[in-house]
Amino acid sequence: MQSNPAECLYCTNNETLHSLMIQIAELRVSRLFLFKEQTYRGRCLVAYNGHVNDLNELSDEQRNLFMADVVQATRAMQRAFNPEKINYGAYSDKLSHLHFHLAPKYVDGPDYGGTFQMNPGMVYLTDAEYQELIDAVKANL
Repeated sequence: MQSNPAECLYCTNNETLHSLMIQIAELRVSRLFLFKEQTYRGRCLVAYNGHVNDLNELSDEQRNLFMADVVQATRAMQRAFNPEKINYGAYSDKLSHLHFHLAPKYVDGPDYGGTFQMNPGMVYLTDAEYQELIDAVKANL
């Protein structure tokens, strides 16, 4: 599936994007976001800056830079939240723009030992609580 950059929420930086996530930082070749739905405490997303549909479309150099951004984000999340594991999701079935979901998993937490849900719609925070999570990630980037 190819998508139109003019209709892509990551490229247009539109209201749909802002209703789903909050930007934390600009990285080497991507942006790091906090996912507003926080069933998985500390869940983030890394979106590539350019409109590409899949990881295999990047040059080796750009792929390495993007994956370095993903690793930088997960290291910051690990230090900030100390999850047992961080799950990676790069599906793009319906939104064809390279991005990775980063879902921290905790023993005794939701879906531990299984696949994280894309948007369970159960846990939303106050602005102050979102800011606390954002500050924790930023302090560890």
